[in-house]
Amino acid sequence: MAASEFLTFVPIFSELGNDALEKIEKIGSRKGYAKNDVVLMEEDAGTALFVIVKGKVKVSRNSGDGREVILTILGESDFFGEMAILDGLTRSATVTAVDESELFIIQRNDFLNLLYEHPEVSVALLQELTRRLRNADMKIKALSLKDAEGKVATVILQLADDIGKIKQGKVEIEKLPLQQDLANMAGTSRETISRTLHSFAKKGLVEMEGSKLRILDYEKFKEKFF
Repeated sequence: MAASEFLTFVPIFSELGNDALEKIEKIGSRKGYAKNDVVLMEEDAGTALFVIVKGKVKVSRNSGDGREVILTILGESDFFGEMAILDGLTRSATVTAVDESELFIIQRNDFLNLLYEHPEVSVALLQELTRRLRNADMKIKALSLKDAEGKVATVILQLADDIGKIKQGKVEIEKLPLQQDLANMAGTSRETISRTLHSFAKKGLVEMEGSKLRILDYEKFKEKFF
């Protein structure tokens, strides 16, 4: 898939015409990353915006005691790196490839020029940042107030929204992160993740098939825990 075609699926570029997309294709570049490769490190200088062409990445920070805290997992058509570009500060988190991935990279000056030339990109970027902020607020509230089941449900819903696909009325997460990664996202233990997922399956809320997880009724699942 040509970059200009792929970029139509990226939220901040979806309203642009073919000429603008072709221009972005020319100023950007592609780079491949193997599984577990570090794309960028927390506190690095912010020099580029990254768009995921294929694969997945995890966004994480280290806690005061050295534990990894996974903030989110991003999939195809998602982007990251915009905060450091906009405020000129260092990276706020570490990004690591979860799978073999290909990223489309736009350098900082080129992206800033794009915002000036196409105000619709700026508006779309603000909308996307607002959506992410709302989701972060919801997650912080859930993880601070809810019990173990609620914390795990919050992470499952986040993954469903970020990388899930609707199939026959069900939301399917094709490749669920490792249980330790889920534990790092939920602020709990791997054993709690395993026990809670099996409990959800026993109650008929989810189905598990290998690394796949299906939420059988997304709205019912969401209402139960929120």
